[in-house]
Amino acid sequence: MANEVRFDPGLYRGTASHYDRFRLPYPDAMLADLARRTAPSGRGRLLDLACGTGQLAFPLRDRFAEVWAVDAEPDMTEAVRAKAAALADTARLRAITADAEELDAAPGSFELIVIGNAFHRLRRDVVAGRALAWLQPGGCLALCWSTSPWAGSLDWQQAFDRLLRRWQETLDASSRVPPGAESRRKEDPDQDVLLRAGFEPAERHRFAVEHRWTTDELAGHVRSTSFLPPSVLADRAADFDADLSAELSPYMIDGSLTETVSFAYDLARKPTPGTP
Repeated sequence: MANEVRFDPGLYRGTASHYDRFRLPYPDAMLADLARRTAPSGRGRLLDLACGTGQLAFPLRDRFAEVWAVDAEPDMTEAVRAKAAALADTARLRAITADAEELDAAPGSFELIVIGNAFHRLRRDVVAGRALAWLQPGGCLALCWSTSPWAGSLDWQQAFDRLLRRWQETLDASSRVPPGAESRRKEDPDQDVLLRAGFEPAERHRFAVEHRWTTDELAGHVRSTSFLPPSVLADRAADFDADLSAELSPYMIDGSLTETVSFAYDLARKPTPGTP
């Protein structure tokens, strides 16, 4: 839509190593459930769109003959290539540097398309429409999500959120996330975007995993974000780490901070011709 919020390109530049190390993996139960509901043939192709360092491409790859891992950030796709080489799986896994909206793929190319923690950053109507064309009839699009450690209601999470906002202001980084991005998504939910594109109504499937964070892990996780990446923290990185430790240490129990992480995926299917 014309009033879709636009994110600047390159926001994740320089984050790939932190993204790969400190982003929590999708739980095995969620991936198994996704595979059960989509029933890959083993002969088809998977598209991991806005793939990061392959958090979905790698654990799902054994169910497909070929995997395309696509990201606009060259650091991310280079990390995917390096991981595929280490696993001796470069023949099956193809890393492509391209904007999601500009990917060149033939109609009916994929059995399954997955987008992890990224659909809100894309031109959703454009990507949804192109994804519908890229899928085989009856194929699925899965929008996969996880909550952020600063987004909860626990006292330490609220303290963490305040600290991040303070540092964004200190480093003049508050505008890296476009204003109105979250409100626009509430006004026009992802499920409505998918329906407009022609998908069947999406179903949401939720999973919860308890995780214990150290402050070092949280500092690394922050460096994987678009709003306080290493390029923004720059020579203030050590100061940020010290402030984070001082702020959150009072909440720690046995050296860690416990969070129940919510994972979910919205599964939408391309209609099969002739079905009502």
